[in-house]
Amino acid sequence: MPKKDLRFLCYPFMRESASTVDFEIRTDSLTTKIGLAASLTKDIPIIHEDLLYLLPMAYHLNGSARGKLAIQEKDLERLSMMYDFYEAEVKDRIDQFLLPYGTTAACVLHTCRSEAKKSVRALHKLSLEKEIPEILFDYTHLLANVLFLMAVYTNKQNGIREIPFISKSYPVRQKRNLEGQNQ
Repeated sequence: MPKKDLRFLCYPFMRESASTVDFEIRTDSLTTKIGLAASLTKDIPIIHEDLLYLLPMAYHLNGSARGKLAIQEKDLERLSMMYDFYEAEVKDRIDQFLLPYGTTAACVLHTCRSEAKKSVRALHKLSLEKEIPEILFDYTHLLANVLFLMAVYTNKQNGIREIPFISKSYPVRQKRNLEGQNQ
């Protein structure tokens, strides 16, 4: 039998029924969007450098479900430090739910956040089929939160005001202004 022409194969595991494939495709999408975000943030060096660090980390996350676990405690700690930095920088902007809006770079970072959330969901589905190390869940959840903070930080650096979202579906606490009136 002749060998299959690899031009007609985009991914060798595509026909597997296991959810591993879905997780890998989700994290591949996440990685490509992190690369796009990095290309749009050269004017904000800290974001750009952090995204260049996260770019291969997303692929390490990708391979950790099928192959050798490539996400280590030190990686989780570094991501946690990123969270702490960005959260301290934007804490006055994130006290309510925000619309995914702003500069092109911020919007792409919001898209990355959404892709990370989809990756968490795909990881959950995979965990129903096989044992998944808890660090992969922790890393992926934290990554989604870091990407959100990066989006808000990017808007802040560009002087873009965040737009709050008030849900008609879920009750939320309203913050109070100085006069004690609900905003």
